[in-house]
Amino acid sequence: MPTLAEYGHRAIAPDWLGWGSSDQPEKNDFEYTPDAFISAFSDFIDKLNTEKISLVVQGFLATVGIQYALRNPEKIENLVILNTPIYEGAKLPWQIAQCGILFLGDMVTQDPLIVDRALEKGSGFVISDNNLTLYRKPIVTSSVAGRMLVVLVKKIQLKQVMKEIETGLKQWQKPCLIIWGEDDPWLELSPVEALANANQQITLTPLPEARHYPQEHFSQEITPILVNFLGSRKK
Repeated sequence: MPTLAEYGHRAIAPDWLGWGSSDQPEKNDFEYTPDAFISAFSDFIDKLNTEKISLVVQGFLATVGIQYALRNPEKIENLVILNTPIYEGAKLPWQIAQCGILFLGDMVTQDPLIVDRALEKGSGFVISDNNLTLYRKPIVTSSVAGRMLVVLVKKIQLKQVMKEIETGLKQWQKPCLIIWGEDDPWLELSPVEALANANQQITLTPLPEARHYPQEHFSQEITPILVNFLGSRKK
């Protein structure tokens, strides 16, 4: 993000509702469905008062960002996807799926080590203590984030979402860059390659040795690719 700023981009990384520094509404006040997140994200973008955005997404809930883009293409200048489920047949890994299981989910989401296990399983590398402290913070400081994670996983609707995203990306008409950790233990590369081959607007850049969280350990490789794709806005 600092490098993007150096090239004239205004870079913002919001937390999703229910997590991190964002509000954590109870399930009676917020549905935690994909449509609810899309609506909230749309409101957030509108408040930024910007004509168009370049949207960069990563991870399983990042599907919400892609759905927003597909439903609001007039607001998108560029779309960048890092290791996010985007094809039919993609499934939640056990580290995430267990959060939605009755009783089990209520226990594991109150354990800060669930963050360590998920991040290190997905990345394949040791996460620094400083970063882990930040990632654990929502669960350590409040029980609300864990409870909301249970609700979110139960309502993620991945099968329906995958159908919308794969169909939509095949028809996408804006510049789209997919940066993909080739060794992702949870998401396959071959369906992503097929998707990129089906649409000339999509550029696929595989990252050898990178896994599900490429931004965590391969930021030096990703940053120049991203800057080259987005261009410079320096005056």
